[in-house]
Amino acid sequence: MALSPASHIRSICYSSIPDSCPKFGSVGSWSASSSYVNFQVGARGFSGKPLVVKQSRNKRCVVLKCATIEEIEAEKSMIEKDVKERMEKTIENVRFSFNSIRTGRANPAILDKVEVEYYGTPVSLKSIAQINTPDANSLMVQPYDKSSLKEIEKAIVNSDLGLTPNNDGEVIRLTLPQLTAERRKELSKVVAKQAEEGKVAIRNIRRDAIKSYEKLEKDKKLSEDNVKDLSGDLQKVTDEYMKKIDSIYKQKEKELLTV
Repeated sequence: MALSPASHIRSICYSSIPDSCPKFGSVGSWSASSSYVNFQVGARGFSGKPLVVKQSRNKRCVVLKCATIEEIEAEKSMIEKDVKERMEKTIENVRFSFNSIRTGRANPAILDKVEVEYYGTPVSLKSIAQINTPDANSLMVQPYDKSSLKEIEKAIVNSDLGLTPNNDGEVIRLTLPQLTAERRKELSKVVAKQAEEGKVAIRNIRRDAIKSYEKLEKDKKLSEDNVKDLSGDLQKVTDEYMKKIDSIYKQKEKELLTV
């Protein structure tokens, strides 16, 4: 869901000119149009460029600089983009964590977190080997480089998967033991914790965006009403991503508890 359009922004600039400062032309008239406040100089609208109000020699000048509609819209768009990118990344991280927890059926994704020391550099297992599922209870790891078999075997043994690799010199076979009812409940709690951590991350992203909007308000680029409107739209986006986490959590929990 997109956040509020630029038309929600009700004010874009402010300044004050001392009464004692002679006005240049007919400076000083304010007019509202499409929820924006435009500073006018005579018959020409203010474009965002500095306006110098000149006084007689030895007296100070006042330079007015207002943020343009485009500048404010750009700042607001950057905040919206950052929110969505970070929330999408959070969903990806939750899915990645869920995939590393095995259910009753063999799934190559449980090896996603396994890293192998390959020629002195740690790399992901799936980047140096093809992983297949010959049947519902086993995995077969076939490295592109057979010289890496021992390192792959070592990495699997040292992982927290609790699997015993069978290295026949060509491929590595993994047999997944059936999960007990007790183990399934334990893993279900782990998944619930990971889902909650994902929600906390989403809330933190929302908090950061609110702070960014409040800063724009402090800088007089947004009004209090603007911030309230944008915060309301942000909450709707937050709720959507919360529902996404709930959805993938329920799916994973169902897989874990299904015998």
